[in-house]
Amino acid sequence: MNLDNKFTALQLAIINNEAALYTCACPVHISLQITNLRKLFDYQKACMELPPENDIQTLVHQRIADVTKQAHQLMEQCLEDILDLEGWDKKKLEMPAGIRTRIKIDAT
Repeated sequence: MNLDNKFTALQLAIINNEAALYTCACPVHISLQITNLRKLFDYQKACMELPPENDIQTLVHQRIADVTKQAHQLMEQCLEDILDLEGWDKKKLEMPAGIRTRIKIDAT
């Protein structure tokens, strides 16, 4: 069982870097959730490769993996929708100039 990824780890990192400096960091939050879901899925796969102590353990890991896969698909679609709605350049993964408002950092 594997995840179908719309975005590579590198693309997620680029989105994080691009969006993190601007007022709306929502793409970053979605991207981080995708990354965390991938880690959870990989963890469940690793657990399922070990000899199970009992049948319930196998069912638990399978259930978590199944739901994680569904959540991952939803969050990737959400990120794709957000990039489309905001008008990102999907080849360069750049936020459009019209919504770039740098976060003001208080230096006091």
